[in-house]
Parts: sequence; C-alpha cells; structure tokens
Amino acid sequence: MDLARENVTLRAMTPGPRKFIDSGFVILIVVTLVAGAAVAWRDGWGHVGEVAWHTLGFLGILLPKVLLGLFVAAAIPLLLPRETIASWIGRDSGLKGLAVASLAGVLIPGGPSMSFALAAGFLAAGADLGAAVAYVTSWSLLSLNRILIWELTFLPYDFVALRILLSLPVPIIAGALARALMRRAAA
Repeated sequence: MDLARENVTLRAMTPGPRKFIDSGFVILIVVTLVAGAAVAWRDGWGHVGEVAWHTLGFLGILLPKVLLGLFVAAAIPLLLPRETIASWIGRDSGLKGLAVASLAGVLIPGGPSMSFALAAGFLAAGADLGAAVAYVTSWSLLSLNRILIWELTFLPYDFVALRILLSLPVPIIAGALARALMRRAAA
C-alpha cells in the first residue's frame, strides 16, 4: 500500500515530455513583443535595439552560470547514492531531513541559477518535495552568503539578527507543509 502511494507521488511530481514552445513561452513572447512595441512607440526603435543589445550581454554573463548550475544538479544523482540522499533528506527523514535541507540552504552559496538547479538535482537524487521546499526557502531567507555580504554591510546588526530569528522556523514549517500536502494528494 505504501509503495503504491509512493508511485502516485512520484508520477505526480514527474513531468511528462516537455515542449519547447508551451503556453508559458507563448505568454512570455507576447508580453515581450508588447513591451518592445510600447518602448518603440515611446522612445523609438533605436532604443529597442539598445535594450536588446544590453539584454544579450546580460544573457552572455548569465548563461554560463545557469549551465554550470544545471551541470552540478545533473551530477548529484550520479555522484551520491539515492539511498543516502533518501535517508538524509527523503520522505521518511522526518524533522532531521528538513533541518539538513534548511542548513544546506543556509550554507551553499550561489544565486538562483545554482540554488534552483540544486533543488531539482536533490529531487532527482531521492529527496522529497518537503526537503526541496525547505532548502529553497532557507536559501531565500537565510543564505549566509547574502547575510554576510549584503545585510550586515548595509543594515544595523540588531535588525539583521531579529530578521534571522523570525525567519529561522519558516523553512522547516514550509517543508512540513509541503510534505503534508504531498501525503494528502497521494491519499
């Protein structure tokens, strides 16, 4: 019975074949074209070309980071045994698993291209959705890299300390809620 529930959960989390052009992509194209037309109407086509050129430059900077993040994420299931990942941050890892995933979110540096790719890699390697949610939430709220470099540089220490204290339970709560929702969906 438990195995059947796990298969339903895995089928619900596993997407089918992905289309290159899906509805989200079409919406993005339409919004981009409308925004480009609005800029052209207001500032001329020359300004649209400038914006496009700067955007391509940004893409050139961002693309290697995204590709490396995806490479690391793809390597996780190959480097770490599924049983190890499942025991540490899998469905049956309990509160310990959520705490480990939250700690990883605090300690692992990197931007969204690395963090979201790692979350996907953890899922593929045997982590459950609750641990992935705890990891991403912890990275979003409690990243040590951001706290040291940005927050403590610009904000008063007592403000940062209070924000961290109030944010500490959020990743574990979010991960526990994700686990509860997945159990409910599987039932």
